[in-house]
Amino acid sequence: MTKSILRWSLTVFYFAAGVLHIVLPVPFLRIMPDWVPFPSFVLFATGLCEIAGAIGLQLPYWRRAASIGLALYAVCVFPANIHHAYLDLSTGTGLGLWYHVPRFFLQPVLVWLAWIAGRD
Repeated sequence: MTKSILRWSLTVFYFAAGVLHIVLPVPFLRIMPDWVPFPSFVLFATGLCEIAGAIGLQLPYWRRAASIGLALYAVCVFPANIHHAYLDLSTGTGLGLWYHVPRFFLQPVLVWLAWIAGRD
């Protein structure tokens, strides 16, 4: 029961995030580090990965692969989170510590939740 709730929660979270990455890319493009090549394509592709991972969590055959993929995804986007915090905190015009500090601490939790969601 608990894993089912976790899977559905992650499914809704990642599906919504994936759709937002595709439909409203501008805010995400602003926080992408400069060293990322082809940022619009990368953003679109990551949105598709989030959607695929969300769907995969609900398909028993793909669940384990989807959970590993989403856990790795959460690790891979961490540089964008760092860059976002740097931009906001260095200029004082964006979100403050109240947003970024919890986000940094929650990122490993998100990795762990994605990882265990694929275990039966």
